[in-house]
Amino acid sequence: MTNRWKSIGLAALLVGLTLSASYAEAAGVLTIGRREDSTTFDPIKTAQNIDNWVFSNVYDVLIRVDKTGTKLEPGLAESWTTSDDGLTYTFKIRDAKFSDGSPLTAEDAAYSLLRIRDDAASLWSDSYKVIDTAVATDAHTLTIKLKNQSAPFLSTLALPNASVISKKGMESLGADAYGEKPIASGAFVVEEWRRGDRVILKKNPNFWQADRVKLDGVEWISVPDDNTRMLNVQAGELDTAIFVPFSRVEELKKDPNLNVGIDASTREDHLLINHAHGALGKKEVRQALDMAIDKKAIVDTVTFGQGTVANSYVPKGALYYYADNLQRPYDPEKAKKMLADAGVSNLTLNYLIRAGDEVDEQTAVLVQQQLAKAGITANLQKVDPSQEWDMTVAGDYDISVNYWTNDILDPDQKTTFVLGHDSNNNYLTNYKNEAVKELVAKARLELDPKKREQMYVDLQKMAKVDVNWIDLYYSPYINVSRKNIENFYQNPLGRFFLEDTVKN
Repeated sequence: MTNRWKSIGLAALLVGLTLSASYAEAAGVLTIGRREDSTTFDPIKTAQNIDNWVFSNVYDVLIRVDKTGTKLEPGLAESWTTSDDGLTYTFKIRDAKFSDGSPLTAEDAAYSLLRIRDDAASLWSDSYKVIDTAVATDAHTLTIKLKNQSAPFLSTLALPNASVISKKGMESLGADAYGEKPIASGAFVVEEWRRGDRVILKKNPNFWQADRVKLDGVEWISVPDDNTRMLNVQAGELDTAIFVPFSRVEELKKDPNLNVGIDASTREDHLLINHAHGALGKKEVRQALDMAIDKKAIVDTVTFGQGTVANSYVPKGALYYYADNLQRPYDPEKAKKMLADAGVSNLTLNYLIRAGDEVDEQTAVLVQQQLAKAGITANLQKVDPSQEWDMTVAGDYDISVNYWTNDILDPDQKTTFVLGHDSNNNYLTNYKNEAVKELVAKARLELDPKKREQMYVDLQKMAKVDVNWIDLYYSPYINVSRKNIENFYQNPLGRFFLEDTVKN
């Protein structure tokens, strides 16, 4: 996901956390440099990687995605069964505790799922409305009944935003306080969140897999400027850093003190278009924009060959990806004619850019130059990353590059969020197509794999015709770490398995 949704919480105390002997024996604190600060620890209130990648190790889910990012495996649910009619799922909840020492029960799991379905603040409600009831039949048994059969249902339980939270803790602390300093169900607990600076995590001695965790703790440190972040790792001031600029990969590989990790991903970079702004509401204008942008030039110049041109919102290699989807040729003259035929002249666009993001800034300059050849003026507005996101959410933009990484194995999540989700204006683009929205809902219910695949092929074609956004490129995750760091990596959905990371 990208997912950079924003929410704000208030501070509260986390009570009852005690340190065990095994905690003191763990080997050090891992420091990770990243661009942006977290926005919340309330799972239902965000769709941003900067949040989910952190709280995937603060919370646990009922079902996890494995390290390869290709299959589901047990999490807090150690096993499950499905009724013959496919409507009732019964989960056996393992013997686990929250970070405050209280038991984690089926009631907490039921509460978490009903909250993501029903809470007005939930960004993910559409994906969980298929749940009719979720009931704890005893402390270790969760029974979920669906309104109808759902192909992606088990996959949705692995979404970080569906993490199991403490019912008692949420009800006593309140959502704002819990979102600031939560009661953890995962490997680490939030000890301190210094807004704009860092999130400090400590090992959770009550985690059901605490013996697996080798680190004392983790500090996620905000260093917005890409070059500064890389220099900090080279100088040993950070153990690791994410979002390595493409331009620095070969140089960093030559540093004998560093390891550069290039991990397969589900990342897709795209150009958001605000359909609610004037001429951008016309399909023909958006098609002209697509034709006026040379994606291959962006891949070659900006990604240094690490990326590949994207032709669909479904990432290459993901389930139901349609390799033969339309790719409009780069043709600025034809784009100019299309604009004239649509009655549009002197098109001027506000292009929002994240300051300090080297790739974003380079892409913006290229796109600006390319659009100019089609007679389109793009005014570049460079702002602080957090301000940029606030402006995007407010609709205060015409175009802006963004990215998404999948959070579950099934394509329903991203498809729902960007094509069939009214509550977020289809990922802030204000895209509207009722036929697409209806097909998104039908694809979720279709159980025949071949029929379902065809539905997603059709959706990819329809999105490309409408130009809900402009697909730019797919690229891997690129991280850098000091040589004394082991097992620092991401699976294709972006999850860091910090339970396994070692600092020697």
